[in-house]
Amino acid sequence: MTPSLYETLLADIKVAMKTRNTETLTTLRSMNAQIKDATINEGKEISDADVATVLAKAVKQRQESAEQFHQGGRQDLADKEEREVELLRKYQPPQLSESEIEALVRSCASATGAASKKDIGKLMGALMPQVKGKADGKLVNQLVMRFLSE
Repeated sequence: MTPSLYETLLADIKVAMKTRNTETLTTLRSMNAQIKDATINEGKEISDADVATVLAKAVKQRQESAEQFHQGGRQDLADKEEREVELLRKYQPPQLSESEIEALVRSCASATGAASKKDIGKLMGALMPQVKGKADGKLVNQLVMRFLSE
């Protein structure tokens, strides 16, 4: 039986402690705390879906921070954020390509009958559970808007 995403993360924390890799250890401990906040503290069991959701949010936050640091001329901090993004991506499920998302948009549109911009809520409601944790919501929204404006 393969270990869960959370079990893998905990094992990697132990490895980082043994190898004294402080940057990795700090990042993974932070993720562990965020996962616990989102699950155990809410009275839920930890599932791979919950872990993936927390990871996606953390990756997005770090990418935005890196962008801000680049704009502010703080390359050292931007590099740190980018290293953390790279580390966290190892735990994420493979991300969907733009063409895969477009195929899902078309599929959900035909299933829901969405044909115009007024149907965006219906289409996004059907689509998001399928792409959650596997694609950036901003990209999904752009592709849905492009599809509905055709």
